[in-house]
Amino acid sequence: MSANLLKESGPREVFCGLTSIVWLHRRMPDAFFLVVGSRTCAHLIQSAAGVMIFAEPRFGTAILSERDLAGLADAQEELDRVARELLQRRPEIRTLFLVGSCPSEVIKLDLARAAERLNEELSGRVQVVNYSGSGIETTFTQGEDGALAALVPMLPTSDEKQLLLVGTLANAVEDRLITLFQRMGIATVRSLPPRQSTELPPVGEGTCVLLCQPFLGDTARRLRDRGATILAAPYPLGAEGSRLWMEAAAQAWGVDPTTVSDILDPLMQRAKQALEPHRRRLAGQRIFLLPESQLEIPLARFLHRECGMELVEVGTPYLNRELMQAELDLLPDGTRVMEGQHVEQQLDRVRDNRPDLVVCGMGLANPLEAEGIATKWSIELVFSPIHGIDQAGELAELFSRPLQRHQLLHPTAP
Repeated sequence: MSANLLKESGPREVFCGLTSIVWLHRRMPDAFFLVVGSRTCAHLIQSAAGVMIFAEPRFGTAILSERDLAGLADAQEELDRVARELLQRRPEIRTLFLVGSCPSEVIKLDLARAAERLNEELSGRVQVVNYSGSGIETTFTQGEDGALAALVPMLPTSDEKQLLLVGTLANAVEDRLITLFQRMGIATVRSLPPRQSTELPPVGEGTCVLLCQPFLGDTARRLRDRGATILAAPYPLGAEGSRLWMEAAAQAWGVDPTTVSDILDPLMQRAKQALEPHRRRLAGQRIFLLPESQLEIPLARFLHRECGMELVEVGTPYLNRELMQAELDLLPDGTRVMEGQHVEQQLDRVRDNRPDLVVCGMGLANPLEAEGIATKWSIELVFSPIHGIDQAGELAELFSRPLQRHQLLHPTAP
């Protein structure tokens, strides 16, 4: 395929990288994410998580006060005090993530030094790790990349032949995928992040990595530096992409293609049936994907090839061509792929093209809806269990539903 790869820069409209804590803290119940930031950071995480009033969450914020920001207080000393009080009150914590934010980075607060100091003090009782969730230069899914990349140096070393699934999946989806791999004869399948932060998978020359998410560039690089092989494949979104993703592992293990077909063909048939009612609504509809989650290119591939949608423009915050090449190869010739963002210019193109559906962040959705353009929130796609062949129908529904809603609200619209 010959995509029209373009790049622009300017003002952006993206969610903060701290948001990734919302799904990471659910994945590892023995971990705690301590954001070192402002009250705004605390409100963002609380709002995004929608934590029930009766639940005690596994994240919190060490608030930087005006004295901290003005350099009138020893922020390192205050951070140590907050961390000690937290660990004393929550003895079940086994891994403490110190998460940098825009305010902590502006005042140059060295969280790596803080993590090192706390690790020495705690003597292995709790592992302290730091990474940046700042939204100054990153988009919201890169918070997970930062967290997983910070874990890679802690992974044990082993040359055992294994398949490592990298990226957070819903537990039920992950269980289903592991079962399918094991039916193919791939006996050892592990995950990063693990379901317990203390049960880190080993890595070494025998490790083959399948990335479950397309936004894990730093993690992939660090795993490769540890000796792992990154398998090239599309991402497991939609029936076709999920099958190609699983076939990449099967080929690396030398699994007989007949065995793979016996296992996956029935799933593909069910997925086709599940997709059909949504395809009838989506086929021929024009879609514009604004950059936010880094899922945009795999989603565009799925929506075009399996749902029949026309791609007006596919935006992505960052384009790692090595990790995305298998996806780019499946896009139709001439697809306009825009890396980066100048939000005013992109909105001008949206208005000029008047697509049937725009995938965008929450901050842009309401203004576009007010202009009569149907929208889909990018962040909902990250929180939903959309990976795997079995989920293809549910994934398509996430796009057919806003079109149906728009038609009900605007029955006279073309």
